[in-house]
Amino acid sequence: MSLVAVIGGGPAGMMAAAVASKRGNKVILIEKNKMLGKKLLITGKGRCNLTNSADIEEFIKNTPVNPSFLYSAFYSFTNEDLISLINKLGVETKVERGGRVFPKSDMSKDILNALKKLLANYSVKVYQGEVKDIEISENEKKIIFSDNKCLRCDKIIIATGGASYPLTGSTGDGYRFAKKIGHTVTKLKPSLIPIETNEEYAKNMQGLSLKNVEISVYKKNKKIFTDFGEMLFTHFGISGPLVLSASSHMRDEDFDDYKIQIDLKPALDEATLDKRILRDFDEFKNKDFVNSLKNLLPIKMIPEIIKLSNILEHKKVNEITKEERRRLVELIKRFPLTPKCFRPIEEAIITSGGVSVKEINPSTMESKLCEGVFFAGEIIDVDAYTGGFNLQIAFSTGYLAGKNV
Repeated sequence: MSLVAVIGGGPAGMMAAAVASKRGNKVILIEKNKMLGKKLLITGKGRCNLTNSADIEEFIKNTPVNPSFLYSAFYSFTNEDLISLINKLGVETKVERGGRVFPKSDMSKDILNALKKLLANYSVKVYQGEVKDIEISENEKKIIFSDNKCLRCDKIIIATGGASYPLTGSTGDGYRFAKKIGHTVTKLKPSLIPIETNEEYAKNMQGLSLKNVEISVYKKNKKIFTDFGEMLFTHFGISGPLVLSASSHMRDEDFDDYKIQIDLKPALDEATLDKRILRDFDEFKNKDFVNSLKNLLPIKMIPEIIKLSNILEHKKVNEITKEERRRLVELIKRFPLTPKCFRPIEEAIITSGGVSVKEINPSTMESKLCEGVFFAGEIIDVDAYTGGFNLQIAFSTGYLAGKNV
């Protein structure tokens, strides 16, 4: 029997600890927060998009950073395995648009409670403490806590997360431990993050939430992403689920190459939208232009649309020309935004970059440089698009690490 220390009580760490214990090891799961799974609770807007119903090849396609590294992990513990496990632990799941899998209750705490139950089932000891350092020698491995207490163990699994959302405990400690034992940590960048924009009108609309819109991202005039859903205007630019998804496709740091367009009425093609506007104009034909848009657009957006359309706000509706109406249709179907930069990495949902996959055995998650040290989850240099793919990476790599300690 080996004594295994798992550093980090997120999804990867909890899965690794349970599997390692199931295989006959004595396991201590170390978490510096007062509770496990703090970040898990806020994923999916508090609903926990735990995986996706797609087949494994789709998981690979949705992992733009080092996808081939994850073949063993994804096939060793699949999305179907995860759903089956969660169901057996008493949580029913459902599939939503885009194959996203959620608990039927829409409450992330149900997933966390299921994982806690899993830990209890396999007698995993949870220790609340902050790891200050690790020391690795030929004969032993030591974990040193911030209060200078010391834990000697046979194997270590590092599942400390990335550098995003530090309030949840992801403060980049694992990168420091990895570097100390000789690992390369690739450049850390934010992914799934709000975007700052150049336009003043985004700030003017702060607080405005748009539903059922379509966002498209262009790089050098080539469309690289499009999706349908919700977004939010903020004091710095744009945020919300659609924007977070879009950001993960914007991997070039030269933001001059990007532009964003929002289709405010994706259910209507341009001809149908023009007919809709004509009906509204007929209803308000003796009114000022500014008073003709209330049935078409959110109130907070109307002043900005008017400015961008170059139609005088007090121009009578029955005087608006066909060319002006065409400009209005164009604006509603392709509302323009110019991205300036991402928000700080601390505001990212996940971290792109991490411990180099060249230095980790993809079949076991064990370090190639330091025997008996394993990695799992976001600390590894892999990340995926939104839709449950990142949490599956955490569970699958955690499973593989726990299986092989």
